[in-house]
Amino acid sequence: MTDEAKRGWLSRLKDGLSRSSSALTQGINDLFTKRKLDDAAIEELEEILITSDLGVATAARLTQSIAASRFDQEVSAEEIRGALAEEIATILEPIAQPLEPDSTHAPHVIIVCGVNGVGKTTTIGKLAQNYSQAGKKVVLAAGDTFRAAAIEQLKVWGERTNCPVIATELGKDAASLAYDALEQAKAMAADILLIDTAGRLQNRKELMAELEKIIRVIRKIDDTAPHSCLLVLDATTGQNAHSQVEIFAEMVDVTGLIVTKLDGSSKGGVLVSLAEKFGLPVHAIGVGEQVDDMRPFQAQDFARSLMGLDS
Repeated sequence: MTDEAKRGWLSRLKDGLSRSSSALTQGINDLFTKRKLDDAAIEELEEILITSDLGVATAARLTQSIAASRFDQEVSAEEIRGALAEEIATILEPIAQPLEPDSTHAPHVIIVCGVNGVGKTTTIGKLAQNYSQAGKKVVLAAGDTFRAAAIEQLKVWGERTNCPVIATELGKDAASLAYDALEQAKAMAADILLIDTAGRLQNRKELMAELEKIIRVIRKIDDTAPHSCLLVLDATTGQNAHSQVEIFAEMVDVTGLIVTKLDGSSKGGVLVSLAEKFGLPVHAIGVGEQVDDMRPFQAQDFARSLMGLDS
């Protein structure tokens, strides 16, 4: 990425996280005005972090770490925000992992799943764009056979990214479509096959079973597939994202997360609690609808933007 593109992305990231950061920074600025870090201040700081969706366990870990080095000292709000950003980056560093397709698989099969409305199809389009620009041959599979709009949306992304789209009639079996798509992707010598799936509520057993069926069927062609199973999460759902990860991970082997709509939420802190609890790789984050508004996840950039600090 060029320096100019990097600056542009950091600016969008900071703007996108502004709702989350303003809630956090306002609370911290109000709390630490010529004040010592005493027991009462630590308790209030923990409450601010919890209400910003960082979660109870993460909030406790962060405040304990800060108290260990600064207890009973007079501290400024900026010092606390800087210290929190460092601690949050430490939590996030191990899970900030770009999704690198494995060239030993032909193609590398990526299934994208999640509940209704999280932005799966748009995420696939953005991934296709990124991989195509990197010189990869990408095939898209319109596995959301329930919604005509999803099939059409994926076809638009296919045209935009110059990637072939394998689709079927509305209402047809999604597993059969995935099987055909993998056969065709192999015949085309594709590097990557991205499979869209229908949005499914985690409490709908039959829909979750269909996801299992897709995986079972494509393994008849390649017993190592899918090579990545991405769960897309909408940041606006806050702590509800935890139950989505738990239930999807029970049904399929979720290998990584993509977090979308951080620009529409004051709950961006949930990403930190997800990292703390599950330790799943976060491959990318989204802060808008445009193709450049989704980028690989960088721990330091995110942590400082969340605390309203310059990266």
